[in-house]
Amino acid sequence: MFDPKTNRFPYPEETDRHYLEIHKDRGFVFDASYPYIDKSKSFLFKQKMTRLLLNAFVFHVATIRLGLKIEGRENLKKHKDILDKGVISVCNHVHMWDYIAVMKAIRPYKSYLLAWDKNINGENGTLIRLVGGIPIPEKDIAGQRAQLRAIRGLFKEHGWLHIYAEGSMWEYYQPIRPFKRGSAFIAVTNDVPVIPLGFSYREPGWIRKHVFGQIACFTLHVGEPLYADKSLKQKDREKDLTTRANKAVCALVGIDPDKNIYEPVFEDSRRIDYYTSVYGVGYKGSR
Repeated sequence: MFDPKTNRFPYPEETDRHYLEIHKDRGFVFDASYPYIDKSKSFLFKQKMTRLLLNAFVFHVATIRLGLKIEGRENLKKHKDILDKGVISVCNHVHMWDYIAVMKAIRPYKSYLLAWDKNINGENGTLIRLVGGIPIPEKDIAGQRAQLRAIRGLFKEHGWLHIYAEGSMWEYYQPIRPFKRGSAFIAVTNDVPVIPLGFSYREPGWIRKHVFGQIACFTLHVGEPLYADKSLKQKDREKDLTTRANKAVCALVGIDPDKNIYEPVFEDSRRIDYYTSVYGVGYKGSR
């Protein structure tokens, strides 16, 4: 079984913070004039070529690299009529390549992705944009409004938006961190369901572990859609959906929040004790 004590990553004290360094700034300004969803012919052509490359080559490489297994794809077929009208997916963020796994799991749907603005401006920004990255304009109110308008247009076209609701990537982290309320806000205001996805870990084989130094293999679990409780007021609706989405991801990866020693607290990124505790937490290490 994968032992979290062997994990050595510089996880920040605030659980929505980033710890990877971005070494480039391409100078984009994410204001009201930025094309959050670029519909120019040249960009759409490049995006189509990128998706062809993903299907022909990258998905296979990522499957080998991650030791990837996907479970629950039947839920996409089961709820096809609903998902065809637009959906948000949420997931724990545990590897630089995990979005490739998400894209493979939800095929034939083509997703867009909310992305840290510094990543879009960084050395991998062009690629992130081509696989659907939409920057989050953290410091520009007009930009935030423009981004939300673009997302609203995406759902009018019955699109798929993926959100890492924890707010940042923590490699190989096992507990599920709390979700920011933004994913539920977008789901509620656009009247779309939320599909929970979750990465769990498996013990790597001898070659992967001792030759390639792989810490764990990944299983991506696909859940069933969640819907906002329309009997609640909007803020309560968002809080309730945030809580249920987080618990659904916990359940997918083998964590039972109701049996943990802590009381789940959402929208609180400073309770480091909540996330680092492993008491009462189980993991799907055998799958």
